[in-house]
Amino acid sequence: MQTKSFLDKISGVRGYREQIVRAEYLPAQDAECGELAEPLPEPIRQMLAAQGIEQLYTHQVSAIDAVRVGENVAVVTSTASGKTLCYNIPVIERLLSVPDSRALYMFPTKALAQDQLRGLEKLVGGAKVLELKAGTYDGDTPRSRRRALRDEANIIMTNPDMLHCGILPNHSRWAHFIERLDFVVIDEIHSYRGIFGSNVANVIRRLRRICRHYGNQPVFILCSATIGNPGEHAETLLGMPVKIVDNDGAPRGPKTFVLWNPPYLDETRMARRSPNIEAQELMTRLIADHNAQTITFVQSRVTAELLYRYAQDALAEEDPRLREAIRSYRGGYLPEDRRAIEKLLFNGDLMGVISTNALELGIDIGSLDASILVGYPGTIASAWQQAGRAGRRSDESLAVLIAREQPIDQYLAHHPEYFFGQNVERAIIDPENPFILYRHLRCALQELPLTGRDAELFGKHTGGVIEILADEGQAKEIKGAWYWRGPTAPALDVGLRTTDDNNYVIQRTDDGQVIGQIDEWGAFSMLHDEAIYMHEGATYFVERLDLGERVAYVRSGDYDYYTMSVDRTEIKLLDVPEEPPLETQWRASQAGYGPVEVTSLVYMFRKIKFYQQDSIGFGNLDLPAQVLDTNAVWIVPNREALRRVRSFHHDPAEALYGISNAVLGVLPLYVICDRSDIGATVNSSNLASPAIFIYDRYPGGLGFARKCYDLLEEIFTAALKLMEECPCTSGCPSCVGAPLPLEQPTAENIETRGLVPDKEAAICLLHDMLELEPYTPSLPPGYESPPLSGRSDIPVATVDAPPLPITPLPEHIARKIRAQIHELQARRRHR
Repeated sequence: MQTKSFLDKISGVRGYREQIVRAEYLPAQDAECGELAEPLPEPIRQMLAAQGIEQLYTHQVSAIDAVRVGENVAVVTSTASGKTLCYNIPVIERLLSVPDSRALYMFPTKALAQDQLRGLEKLVGGAKVLELKAGTYDGDTPRSRRRALRDEANIIMTNPDMLHCGILPNHSRWAHFIERLDFVVIDEIHSYRGIFGSNVANVIRRLRRICRHYGNQPVFILCSATIGNPGEHAETLLGMPVKIVDNDGAPRGPKTFVLWNPPYLDETRMARRSPNIEAQELMTRLIADHNAQTITFVQSRVTAELLYRYAQDALAEEDPRLREAIRSYRGGYLPEDRRAIEKLLFNGDLMGVISTNALELGIDIGSLDASILVGYPGTIASAWQQAGRAGRRSDESLAVLIAREQPIDQYLAHHPEYFFGQNVERAIIDPENPFILYRHLRCALQELPLTGRDAELFGKHTGGVIEILADEGQAKEIKGAWYWRGPTAPALDVGLRTTDDNNYVIQRTDDGQVIGQIDEWGAFSMLHDEAIYMHEGATYFVERLDLGERVAYVRSGDYDYYTMSVDRTEIKLLDVPEEPPLETQWRASQAGYGPVEVTSLVYMFRKIKFYQQDSIGFGNLDLPAQVLDTNAVWIVPNREALRRVRSFHHDPAEALYGISNAVLGVLPLYVICDRSDIGATVNSSNLASPAIFIYDRYPGGLGFARKCYDLLEEIFTAALKLMEECPCTSGCPSCVGAPLPLEQPTAENIETRGLVPDKEAAICLLHDMLELEPYTPSLPPGYESPPLSGRSDIPVATVDAPPLPITPLPEHIARKIRAQIHELQARRRHR
């Protein structure tokens, strides 16, 4: 497409208000090719020539040479750089020389595995270099097909979930395959982060253990988008050394990448125009005026359905036929529906799609013209992945990142050089988290007896977890080895993508059809009684959320509003002798890191008219609280800094809320995490003084809060920069972030949640915390007197350090694990 023509036209229309803050032109890049240490066999040269490939890029050469000598490699290059050849060529080369060889390809989703199978069949089938016996082995594979694949296939494509619960527990049936397994390919490893990545790391350790049992040690070939710590992440994922290949030699077509900031609604500069409306207008103009096939990425399922509805209405006004030219795509759809949408896109039968990150990964949906990102997707790697879905070949393409009012979005809008110039994000996983580990040790025991040698694979908590399982009657020691004595198929008790095994199904009341599923917190926040749930552009009223059966009963209808849940959070420090907190003096503040208990409750919901932000009603909810044992970092400003804020007639509590929101906003710039991975609150009851808490939203923590503890200086400095450079005067959602919570929320005072924290107070306090030149805030309206002086009633923080006994597994973790085991047993009895 002609991107300059489009941008010139869009910036000249009525209503344009300088939304384009940066249009970065990325010129085409020529290919850099290399020569292998040993030339390819002639059949492979012919196979590549049939695809128009005469030379290999430098990164492909480096990866193939390393794999040939038995090194584990991780290829870290840009989108559409030909990473698949880095593993397909070595695998096919081995099959030519050793026809009985085997390879296992693992992709994060079933859709990607099926897409890669089509690509492999096209690559090999064109030249007929060998008799390829390949297939996908996942939950959609017919049972009649599974045995043939297991016994005859030389390449099997699967996903972590099927490897975890379908292959490893039945490894004796796979002995023929595993004994001959030469290569394990793991694609898109940047997506294996947080709870999902920590679970997958344990699945890989179980796979390595079983391969060792059969006398085998395959070579691992990993692929990833660019991240800040590829070597560390790859080695933590595998549990062994990995060679990084990042000398990207692939060519790229020209791309224009636009940072687009919605304009303020009025002169108060407190709120910006909705990014969804901006996206709808851009998408409409791209499709209707420029015939540009467009993909729009959004952050949530609700937004996908909301924007789908907006775009359909807008396109129908341009041409009624265009109403059916777009679709929405997200998790929760049935597999056959997702496959149909992918096919329509690939064949060019759709002009547009609104998707969550479900289409971010490398599914081949053809060469699109434009990519719109509604909000920063959480990482620079993801942003470039999503932008790369357009112009995946040599054609000119357009990418537009529309900033939301979130602090991180506004930080990038004001610092485009950060986005275009560097990448400091780090992927974080913690395979040794005891709440994750115990689930996989139950699976490992069922697969093979466990010995002391296995502690090298699973880490320092192995012995402590096994002792708990023995106490619960699920493990028994016989002659130095531990054997499984629990229920059959423990792998079925473990979901890899969440720590919450309590998924809810969504069922229509008129015909009983199941239209999707969702985790428990999602059910509480999106499918509570009287909620409006959106699915494929249609609206459903939730008649009842059955907590016992874990079913949300919905009925379809034409509703002109949607609902948003309201929740609150409380936090409590845990006194754990076995796990004393880390404590340090950070400048003039006290900082700490350790175990906490977080209690979250969805207690109310708001009704909001489509295309508006005003509430038209409220409703109270009676749902159970969710209690989470995790880790947090806390920062306690000194007494003088808090007193100084109050001396200018500002509230120190508002300063703390503003700082915590800003810190939460910029933290994903330093650690690869989703916004839902971390939480923040302000609390005075734990440390006898007001304190900021940043916590992991997973049992036992995953390392996000710990990374914040290690990078306090950098993160709090970025938070100050975010606030000082925001053009608002007293605070807005773009800098000091989310609205203030209410101590006693009711339907009558819920609207006061719209009041954002005091920006002037936050800057004043943060200057003192960072020991910068003191900042003098403006006085609040109605105050003309000089600053207050004298004593403050803010108490001094005093915390007695607990003793430091060391045990293999802290008792509070052991208790929680025992409780979870009992819950699993009760759930099995119920089923």
